[in-house]
Amino acid sequence: MRWRGQRKSKNIEDRRSESGPALGGLGGRGGMLNLLPMVFKVLGFKGGLIAVLALGAYALFSGNLGNMLGTVSNQQTEINQPANQSPAEKELVSFVSVVLADTETTWHTLFKDMGGHYKEPRLVLFRNSVQSACGTGQAAMGPFYCPSDQKVYIDLSFYNDLKNRFKAPGDFAQAYVIAHEVGHHVQTLLGISQKVQDAKQTLGKVQANQLSVRQELQADCFAGVWAFHADQSRQLLEQGDVEEALTAASAIGDDRLQKQSQGHVTPDSFTHGSSAQRVHWFKMGQRSGDIKACDTFAADSF
Repeated sequence: MRWRGQRKSKNIEDRRSESGPALGGLGGRGGMLNLLPMVFKVLGFKGGLIAVLALGAYALFSGNLGNMLGTVSNQQTEINQPANQSPAEKELVSFVSVVLADTETTWHTLFKDMGGHYKEPRLVLFRNSVQSACGTGQAAMGPFYCPSDQKVYIDLSFYNDLKNRFKAPGDFAQAYVIAHEVGHHVQTLLGISQKVQDAKQTLGKVQANQLSVRQELQADCFAGVWAFHADQSRQLLEQGDVEEALTAASAIGDDRLQKQSQGHVTPDSFTHGSSAQRVHWFKMGQRSGDIKACDTFAADSF
Protein backbone atom coordinates (compact mmCIF):
# COMPACT_ATOMS: atom_id res chain seq x y z
CA MET A 1 0.00 0.00 0.00
CA ARG A 2 1.42 3.38 -1.02
CA TRP A 3 0.68 5.22 2.20
CA ARG A 4 3.89 7.07 3.05
CA GLY A 5 3.76 10.79 2.39
CA GLN A 6 -0.04 10.84 2.37
CA ARG A 7 -2.26 13.07 4.50
CA LYS A 8 -2.72 12.08 8.14
CA SER A 9 -5.99 12.37 10.00
CA LYS A 10 -6.39 14.83 12.84
CA ASN A 11 -8.94 12.55 14.46
CA ILE A 12 -6.49 10.35 16.36
CA GLU A 13 -7.03 10.16 20.11
CA ASP A 14 -4.01 8.63 21.82
CA ARG A 15 -4.86 7.01 25.15
CA ARG A 16 -1.99 4.56 25.23
CA SER A 17 -0.35 6.32 28.16
CA GLU A 18 -3.47 6.09 30.31
CA SER A 19 -4.71 2.58 29.54
CA GLY A 20 -5.19 0.23 32.45
CA PRO A 21 -4.03 -3.34 33.02
CA ALA A 22 -5.17 -6.09 30.71
CA LEU A 23 -7.43 -7.69 33.32
CA GLY A 24 -10.57 -5.96 34.48
CA GLY A 25 -14.33 -5.86 34.29
CA LEU A 26 -16.03 -5.76 30.93
CA GLY A 27 -18.56 -2.95 30.98
CA GLY A 28 -21.11 -1.67 33.43
CA ARG A 29 -22.64 -5.00 34.39
CA GLY A 30 -20.42 -5.80 37.33
CA GLY A 31 -17.52 -6.94 35.14
CA MET A 32 -17.96 -10.03 32.99
CA LEU A 33 -14.40 -11.17 33.64
CA ASN A 34 -15.27 -11.45 37.31
CA LEU A 35 -17.60 -14.29 36.32
CA LEU A 36 -14.86 -16.37 34.69
CA PRO A 37 -14.03 -18.45 37.78
CA MET A 38 -17.70 -19.45 38.04
CA VAL A 39 -17.81 -20.24 34.32
CA PHE A 40 -14.85 -22.60 34.61
CA LYS A 41 -16.28 -24.16 37.75
CA VAL A 42 -19.66 -24.87 36.16
CA LEU A 43 -18.50 -25.83 32.67
CA GLY A 44 -15.16 -27.37 33.49
CA PHE A 45 -11.86 -26.28 32.00
CA LYS A 46 -12.66 -27.29 28.41
CA GLY A 47 -16.17 -25.83 28.48
CA GLY A 48 -15.00 -22.65 30.14
CA LEU A 49 -12.21 -22.21 27.62
CA ILE A 50 -14.68 -22.60 24.75
CA ALA A 51 -16.96 -20.00 26.34
CA VAL A 52 -14.11 -17.50 26.69
CA LEU A 53 -12.93 -18.05 23.12
CA ALA A 54 -16.48 -17.71 21.85
CA LEU A 55 -16.81 -14.37 23.65
CA GLY A 56 -13.61 -13.14 22.04
CA ALA A 57 -14.72 -14.34 18.62
CA TYR A 58 -18.06 -12.57 19.01
CA ALA A 59 -16.42 -9.28 19.92
CA LEU A 60 -13.76 -9.46 17.21
CA PHE A 61 -14.60 -7.03 14.44
CA SER A 62 -18.13 -6.73 15.78
CA GLY A 63 -18.35 -2.97 15.88
CA ASN A 64 -21.17 -3.58 18.34
CA LEU A 65 -19.45 -3.54 21.68
CA GLY A 66 -22.29 -1.49 23.13
CA ASN A 67 -24.75 -4.34 22.55
CA MET A 68 -22.61 -6.81 24.46
CA LEU A 69 -21.36 -4.61 27.26
CA GLY A 70 -24.25 -2.21 27.74
CA THR A 71 -24.04 1.54 27.29
CA VAL A 72 -22.67 3.70 30.07
CA SER A 73 -23.57 7.31 30.46
CA ASN A 74 -20.32 8.71 31.81
CA GLN A 75 -18.77 11.36 29.57
CA GLN A 76 -15.39 10.42 28.10
CA THR A 77 -12.42 12.73 28.45
CA GLU A 78 -10.28 13.11 25.35
CA ILE A 79 -6.62 12.59 26.20
CA ASN A 80 -3.74 12.96 23.80
CA GLN A 81 -0.67 12.55 25.97
CA PRO A 82 2.57 11.31 24.40
CA ALA A 83 3.05 7.56 24.78
CA ASN A 84 6.27 5.62 25.04
CA GLN A 85 6.58 3.73 21.78
CA SER A 86 9.08 1.85 19.68
CA PRO A 87 10.05 3.12 16.22
CA ALA A 88 7.93 0.32 14.72
CA GLU A 89 4.88 1.35 16.75
CA LYS A 90 5.43 5.00 15.84
CA GLU A 91 5.35 4.07 12.17
CA LEU A 92 2.22 2.02 12.74
CA VAL A 93 0.52 5.06 14.29
CA SER A 94 1.40 7.05 11.18
CA PHE A 95 0.00 4.28 9.00
CA VAL A 96 -3.27 4.13 10.94
CA SER A 97 -3.60 7.90 10.71
CA VAL A 98 -3.12 7.85 6.94
CA VAL A 99 -5.67 5.07 6.46
CA LEU A 100 -8.22 6.91 8.60
CA ALA A 101 -7.60 10.10 6.61
CA ASP A 102 -8.17 8.26 3.35
CA THR A 103 -11.45 6.80 4.58
CA GLU A 104 -12.46 10.37 5.45
CA THR A 105 -11.73 11.48 1.89
CA THR A 106 -13.78 8.64 0.42
CA TRP A 107 -16.81 8.98 2.67
CA HIS A 108 -16.90 12.77 2.45
CA THR A 109 -17.20 12.42 -1.33
CA LEU A 110 -19.81 9.66 -1.21
CA PHE A 111 -21.97 11.42 1.37
CA LYS A 112 -21.80 14.62 -0.67
CA ASP A 113 -22.93 12.67 -3.73
CA MET A 114 -25.89 11.43 -1.69
CA GLY A 115 -26.74 14.99 -0.64
CA GLY A 116 -25.53 14.51 2.90
CA HIS A 117 -22.62 15.43 5.16
CA TYR A 118 -20.09 12.99 6.53
CA LYS A 119 -19.23 13.39 10.21
CA GLU A 120 -15.74 12.02 10.77
CA PRO A 121 -15.23 9.48 13.56
CA ARG A 122 -12.34 9.61 15.98
CA LEU A 123 -9.92 6.70 16.30
CA VAL A 124 -8.75 5.90 19.82
CA LEU A 125 -5.41 4.18 20.35
CA PHE A 126 -5.14 2.27 23.63
CA ARG A 127 -3.17 -0.43 25.38
CA ASN A 128 -4.70 -3.37 27.22
CA SER A 129 -8.04 -1.77 28.14
CA VAL A 130 -10.00 1.39 27.51
CA GLN A 131 -13.15 3.14 28.67
CA SER A 132 -15.66 3.95 25.95
CA ALA A 133 -19.23 5.18 26.01
CA CYS A 134 -20.15 1.53 25.36
CA GLY A 135 -18.28 0.18 28.37
CA THR A 136 -14.80 -1.14 29.02
CA GLY A 137 -13.03 -2.63 26.03
CA GLN A 138 -10.19 -5.14 26.27
CA ALA A 139 -7.33 -5.60 23.84
CA ALA A 140 -8.13 -9.32 23.61
CA MET A 141 -11.51 -8.46 22.10
CA GLY A 142 -9.95 -6.85 19.04
CA PRO A 143 -10.82 -3.50 17.44
CA PHE A 144 -14.35 -2.20 17.90
CA TYR A 145 -16.63 0.70 17.08
CA CYS A 146 -18.81 2.36 19.70
CA PRO A 147 -21.90 4.01 18.20
CA SER A 148 -22.63 5.91 21.42
CA ASP A 149 -19.52 8.09 21.09
CA GLN A 150 -18.89 7.42 17.36
CA LYS A 151 -15.31 6.32 17.91
CA VAL A 152 -13.19 3.44 16.63
CA TYR A 153 -10.99 1.78 19.25
CA ILE A 154 -7.86 -0.24 18.57
CA ASP A 155 -4.93 -1.65 20.49
CA LEU A 156 -2.14 -1.78 17.92
CA SER A 157 -0.93 -5.09 19.32
CA PHE A 158 -3.92 -6.61 17.52
CA TYR A 159 -1.95 -6.39 14.31
CA ASN A 160 0.48 -8.93 15.74
CA ASP A 161 -2.48 -11.27 16.26
CA LEU A 162 -3.69 -10.58 12.74
CA LYS A 163 -0.32 -11.62 11.37
CA ASN A 164 0.58 -14.48 13.69
CA ARG A 165 -2.68 -15.94 14.97
CA PHE A 166 -4.91 -15.30 11.98
CA LYS A 167 -2.17 -15.66 9.35
CA ALA A 168 -3.22 -12.44 7.63
CA PRO A 169 -0.09 -10.28 7.27
CA GLY A 170 0.35 -7.14 5.22
CA ASP A 171 -0.39 -3.45 5.54
CA PHE A 172 -3.58 -3.63 3.50
CA ALA A 173 -4.94 -6.35 5.78
CA GLN A 174 -4.33 -3.86 8.58
CA ALA A 175 -6.07 -1.13 6.61
CA TYR A 176 -9.08 -3.41 6.06
CA VAL A 177 -9.50 -3.65 9.83
CA ILE A 178 -9.87 0.12 10.13
CA ALA A 179 -12.09 0.39 7.05
CA HIS A 180 -14.45 -2.26 8.44
CA GLU A 181 -14.89 -0.38 11.72
CA VAL A 182 -15.38 2.88 9.83
CA GLY A 183 -18.03 0.98 7.89
CA HIS A 184 -19.95 0.61 11.16
CA HIS A 185 -19.66 4.37 11.63
CA VAL A 186 -21.19 4.89 8.19
CA GLN A 187 -24.04 2.59 9.22
CA THR A 188 -24.59 4.72 12.32
CA LEU A 189 -24.70 7.96 10.32
CA LEU A 190 -27.14 6.46 7.82
CA GLY A 191 -29.44 5.23 10.59
CA ILE A 192 -28.88 1.59 9.67
CA SER A 193 -27.43 0.57 13.02
CA GLN A 194 -30.38 1.91 14.98
CA LYS A 195 -32.86 0.18 12.70
CA VAL A 196 -31.00 -3.10 13.19
CA GLN A 197 -31.03 -2.73 16.97
CA ASP A 198 -34.72 -1.87 17.00
CA ALA A 199 -35.57 -4.86 14.81
CA LYS A 200 -33.51 -7.25 16.93
CA GLN A 201 -35.65 -6.44 19.97
CA THR A 202 -38.59 -8.21 18.33
CA LEU A 203 -36.69 -11.25 17.05
CA GLY A 204 -35.60 -14.55 18.48
CA LYS A 205 -31.91 -15.30 19.00
CA VAL A 206 -31.33 -17.06 15.68
CA GLN A 207 -33.11 -14.37 13.67
CA ALA A 208 -31.29 -11.62 15.58
CA ASN A 209 -27.98 -13.31 14.83
CA GLN A 210 -28.84 -13.40 11.14
CA LEU A 211 -29.56 -9.69 11.23
CA SER A 212 -26.19 -9.10 12.91
CA VAL A 213 -24.52 -11.08 10.13
CA ARG A 214 -26.10 -8.86 7.49
CA GLN A 215 -24.91 -5.77 9.37
CA GLU A 216 -21.36 -7.09 9.63
CA LEU A 217 -21.24 -8.12 5.98
CA GLN A 218 -22.40 -4.66 4.98
CA ALA A 219 -19.48 -3.18 6.95
CA ASP A 220 -17.19 -5.51 4.99
CA CYS A 221 -18.77 -4.27 1.76
CA PHE A 222 -18.30 -0.65 2.85
CA ALA A 223 -14.63 -1.46 3.48
CA GLY A 224 -14.48 -2.73 -0.09
CA VAL A 225 -16.08 0.50 -1.35
CA TRP A 226 -13.32 2.45 0.34
CA ALA A 227 -10.69 0.17 -1.22
CA PHE A 228 -12.15 0.85 -4.68
CA HIS A 229 -11.90 4.61 -4.28
CA ALA A 230 -8.48 4.49 -2.61
CA ASP A 231 -7.24 2.68 -5.71
CA GLN A 232 -9.17 4.42 -8.48
CA SER A 233 -8.91 7.99 -7.18
CA ARG A 234 -5.59 7.99 -5.35
CA GLN A 235 -3.75 4.86 -6.55
CA LEU A 236 -2.87 3.78 -3.00
CA LEU A 237 -3.12 0.06 -3.69
CA GLU A 238 -0.20 -2.07 -4.81
CA GLN A 239 -0.20 -5.53 -6.33
CA GLY A 240 -1.31 -8.08 -3.76
CA ASP A 241 -3.11 -5.59 -1.50
CA VAL A 242 -6.61 -6.82 -2.28
CA GLU A 243 -5.50 -10.38 -1.66
CA GLU A 244 -4.23 -9.32 1.78
CA ALA A 245 -7.64 -7.89 2.63
CA LEU A 246 -9.39 -11.01 1.38
CA THR A 247 -7.10 -13.18 3.50
CA ALA A 248 -7.98 -11.11 6.56
CA ALA A 249 -11.72 -11.27 5.79
CA SER A 250 -11.51 -15.03 5.38
CA ALA A 251 -9.45 -15.49 8.54
CA ILE A 252 -12.05 -13.93 10.80
CA GLY A 253 -15.13 -15.69 9.41
CA ASP A 254 -17.41 -17.21 12.05
CA ASP A 255 -16.99 -20.71 10.67
CA ARG A 256 -13.22 -20.59 10.87
CA LEU A 257 -13.18 -19.02 14.33
CA GLN A 258 -15.68 -21.55 15.67
CA LYS A 259 -13.73 -24.42 14.18
CA GLN A 260 -10.59 -23.19 15.92
CA SER A 261 -12.23 -22.52 19.28
CA GLN A 262 -14.74 -25.37 19.66
CA GLY A 263 -13.87 -27.88 16.97
CA HIS A 264 -17.16 -27.62 15.10
CA VAL A 265 -19.31 -25.04 13.33
CA THR A 266 -22.74 -23.81 14.46
CA PRO A 267 -24.21 -21.65 11.68
CA ASP A 268 -27.21 -20.51 13.76
CA SER A 269 -24.83 -18.79 16.16
CA PHE A 270 -23.00 -16.82 13.44
CA THR A 271 -22.93 -13.08 14.12
CA HIS A 272 -20.42 -11.92 11.50
CA GLY A 273 -20.73 -14.29 8.58
CA SER A 274 -18.69 -17.15 7.21
CA SER A 275 -15.29 -16.68 5.62
CA ALA A 276 -16.83 -17.05 2.16
CA GLN A 277 -19.54 -14.50 2.94
CA ARG A 278 -17.08 -11.92 4.25
CA VAL A 279 -14.86 -12.32 1.21
CA HIS A 280 -17.86 -12.11 -1.13
CA TRP A 281 -19.18 -8.84 0.29
CA PHE A 282 -15.78 -7.17 0.53
CA LYS A 283 -15.28 -8.01 -3.14
CA MET A 284 -18.76 -6.72 -3.94
CA GLY A 285 -17.82 -3.29 -2.60
CA GLN A 286 -14.29 -3.33 -3.93
CA ARG A 287 -15.33 -4.15 -7.47
CA SER A 288 -18.24 -1.70 -7.70
CA GLY A 289 -17.24 1.20 -5.47
CA ASP A 290 -20.97 1.76 -5.06
CA ILE A 291 -22.62 1.94 -1.65
CA LYS A 292 -25.87 0.76 -3.25
CA ALA A 293 -24.20 -2.58 -4.00
CA CYS A 294 -23.87 -3.16 -0.25
CA ASP A 295 -27.53 -3.70 0.60
CA THR A 296 -27.00 -6.99 2.42
CA PHE A 297 -30.41 -6.61 4.07
CA ALA A 298 -32.23 -6.91 0.73
CA ALA A 299 -30.18 -9.85 -0.51
CA ASP A 300 -32.10 -13.16 -0.66
CA SER A 301 -28.93 -15.01 0.25
CA PHE A 302 -25.89 -13.49 1.88
